[in-house]
Amino acid sequence: MESNRANAVRERPVRVWDFPTRLFHWLTVALVAGAWITERFNWINLHVRFGETLLGLVLFRLMWGCVGSETSRFSSFVSTPAAAFRHLRHLFRREPDIQVGHNPAGAWMVLLLLALLLIETLSGIYVYNDIADEGPLSEIVPARIANAISALHAYGWYVLLAAVVLHLCAIGVYALAKGHNLLGPMLTGRKRLPSTIAAPARASLWLAALLLALAATIVALLATYL
Repeated sequence: MESNRANAVRERPVRVWDFPTRLFHWLTVALVAGAWITERFNWINLHVRFGETLLGLVLFRLMWGCVGSETSRFSSFVSTPAAAFRHLRHLFRREPDIQVGHNPAGAWMVLLLLALLLIETLSGIYVYNDIADEGPLSEIVPARIANAISALHAYGWYVLLAAVVLHLCAIGVYALAKGHNLLGPMLTGRKRLPSTIAAPARASLWLAALLLALAATIVALLATYL
């Protein structure tokens, strides 16, 4: 009992997720849901706006993953597939959560979701421009490639939804099997960790704003010329 109290005393709340990363996460949740709803009701113009905004967020996240805060950088959390499999072997072992950022398996899920989001949004912009005859590149792309991009966008949506469901299931498994609360830190940014674990470094919000503006500019150019 005394040992447990001592361990509790040595813990303190640590800011593990910065504001830009959390904002990206929850805006992406809202935009994917919005894209699904607008697609179901055939609200094409709104669907395209959601897709363009989502592409901007994904581009921002890719840049933030290179120069952003420590726990958001790919170099700090992407591990080898072998490390991910070793982690999954203990998936149902109940143990304290002392992971500062993404665990090895979660890191690969992040990469998968980002890749699927990038493919879906880029192909969506091309498909819309091709149908609306807005993008100059749509005139020079061969029909078979244009059809392949359209098919990629259509079927990629279902792959993305399957990945989202898998992600949600993983959150539930970690909560029930391991006792790890993955949602709380992504909401508040904070997590209780032993005092021996250093708080991760955070990047400037001004840098995040600059990267977001750059991402928006890239999306505007793609929407015009793709």
